[in-house]
Amino acid sequence: MTTPDPDGLLAEQLLRFTRRVHRIQKRHIEQCGMGVTPAQSRLLRTLAHYSAPPRMADLAERLEVVPRAVTSLVDGLEASGKVRRVPDPTNRRVIRIELTDDGRKALRELRGARRSAAQEILAPLTEEQREVLGELLNMLVDGAAEGGGHCG
Repeated sequence: MTTPDPDGLLAEQLLRFTRRVHRIQKRHIEQCGMGVTPAQSRLLRTLAHYSAPPRMADLAERLEVVPRAVTSLVDGLEASGKVRRVPDPTNRRVIRIELTDDGRKALRELRGARRSAAQEILAPLTEEQREVLGELLNMLVDGAAEGGGHCG
């Protein structure tokens, strides 16, 4: 007889919850009607954290993706007028990415979509349960240093 694997069950629940969060956020973003994908939304949010326009390599590192993925995201956002490529003032060979006014407007709308998605996701919880969940999530996000993965 095998013993139950509570960590395995918890891992599966976390994966299912993550997929649900992604699905709900995607639906709310699509309802905004801006034509922004979740990945583009993430890039816009990341751009907003920089005090000066970052290089593509900086974005790729922060987003933990390959530079080619950032190029594709920037191409789409640039075509829709939400970002623009600008030359670095000190090195003309370097291209930086900055938000446009349309990009900042999109970011505000996307924040609203994310808030409404969070409200939908958290609707079944009481205020006390939300506080506990917030504390637990903070512990999981901030608590343990990232270690190496294990196979098996």
